[in-house]
Amino acid sequence: MRDNPLHEETDEGEVRRLIAENPWVTIVSHTEDGLIASHYPALLEGEDDRPLAILTHVGRPDDRVHDFGEREVLVIVAGPHGYISPSWYSEQAIEAPTWNFSVVHCYGVPEILAPEDNKRSLARLVESFERRVDRPVYLSAATADRFAPGTVGLRIPITRWVCKVKMSQDKDAESRHQVLAALRQPGPYANPALADEMERALLRRT
Repeated sequence: MRDNPLHEETDEGEVRRLIAENPWVTIVSHTEDGLIASHYPALLEGEDDRPLAILTHVGRPDDRVHDFGEREVLVIVAGPHGYISPSWYSEQAIEAPTWNFSVVHCYGVPEILAPEDNKRSLARLVESFERRVDRPVYLSAATADRFAPGTVGLRIPITRWVCKVKMSQDKDAESRHQVLAALRQPGPYANPALADEMERALLRRT
């Protein structure tokens, strides 16, 4: 990613929040056949006092396609993002369109989970999503026994990461206010989630 200190996020707590709130990740491997990318749900392994690690899985035969082993993989986690029109800026701002976003690139060597550990990881993944619906359906032992063999569980210890949060930090106060208002109003680029993320980022930087 572009090296811009203004958008650099160094707080691991914010990285953990991005992963927890945006659990659909892209896993990129560099294999002998070239770059391979897959998309799967993921969870943080544990609480903030434990080393940063991601739990996920891939469906067979993605494990062979990625050729998981001793090589590092890249896990991309994208938070809220969206188009920002220069028509929302004050007269002081440069009239150039842009894109606001938050993203973290995580690097680590994946560990293959044992079958029982994979079942527990899958059950936790299902529970994390189902608990929000009115009539949750959790992963039963019988269902896990049926579907888990078609997956390969992964634990990815994150040894390094790069996080960027670009949320109009370089704009004047009037422009920021007008961008937030535009994102929350009906229109082709309405994006309340991005407005919330932008407001959070700006409050943290002040």
